Amino acid sequence: MIPKFNMTQEQNIFVAKRNIVDYIYKSAKLEGLGVTYPDTEAIFRGAAAPCVKISDIIAINNLKHAWQFLLGTLDAPMDYAYLCKLNQLVGGDNLIYGAGYIRTLPVTIGGTKWKPEMPAEADIKARLTELQAIANPTEQSIAVMLYAMRGQFYLDGNKRTAMLAANQIMIANGHGIISVPEELIRDFTQHLVNFYESGNAKTIAQFVYDNCIDGIPFTN
Repeated sequence: MIPKFNMTQEQNIFVAKRNIVDYIYKSAKLEGLGVTYPDTEAIFRGAAAPCVKISDIIAINNLKHAWQFLLGTLDAPMDYAYLCKLNQLVGGDNLIYGAGYIRTLPVTIGGTKWKPEMPAEADIKARLTELQAIANPTEQSIAVMLYAMRGQFYLDGNKRTAMLAANQIMIANGHGIISVPEELIRDFTQHLVNFYESGNAKTIAQFVYDNCIDGIPFTN
């Protein structure tokens, strides 16, 4: 995959901060949260959003805190501890039971009969180390994201955690930001279900590359 953007890290941080409310909103919609863009912006700014459920307000604030953490730790390796920290932030304030710890209970996924295996810490650590060896940051980011989504390592917040992990790698290397456009959420979800069932990441990886990478073509 040829990188779609070749920004400096500083430029990529600028893009992330400039559009952060939009990225949080799209992530929330991908998870099925009942928020509008104006709601998301109000919550992000600390204003009242009286028609939004408390749990959705917490979820938006958690994404805000996770993004702040991500942007402050771009030089950190994308390893097991980092991934768990992202999930802890995504699920904080009692939003997700056991946030930050891999699950010890079986889970099911809506839309498919396929069930993910029980996660094992040693296996996750080994696989993340292997993925770090992918030289192209765009390819590495997409691979990490899809691995974490299919692995369903946590009781909830897996898609949010996985996308944040991918974006830590993307932004650190100036390759843009992965975000699923609202109008393509249904298509992305269908590709994701197919990936869950088949284990073949080729189609969804190409979909993400073609449709879900945002950035600005700066002239350096």
